[in-house]
Amino acid sequence: MFLTSIFPTLPTSPVEIIVFAHLGIGIFLLFYATFIELEHRQDLMRILGAAALLLYAVVHSNTALIWVSGAIFLGSAIQFGEILLGLHKHGPEDLKRYQKMWRLKKHK
Repeated sequence: MFLTSIFPTLPTSPVEIIVFAHLGIGIFLLFYATFIELEHRQDLMRILGAAALLLYAVVHSNTALIWVSGAIFLGSAIQFGEILLGLHKHGPEDLKRYQKMWRLKKHK
């Protein structure tokens, strides 16, 4: 059958199609979050992407994917909450410390 190597069973009901659509969107959002500069927006993209993967994992009873997507969701939600509450900050001194730690120098 067409596309059987990609999807073992093609979605036939509207609910299955919605779940697979959410899976595709979630994968894209997790990938896209890597390229976003602002940290709070990265966390929002990861929360949405992990929630979409979590929906797929729960529907298909995939325990490993439930744990992974749940951990990504929880970690991003905690960090986003810290940013909203003002507990999560990076300053110029942090950048200098990281550059010294990793021996990174500015090239002029």
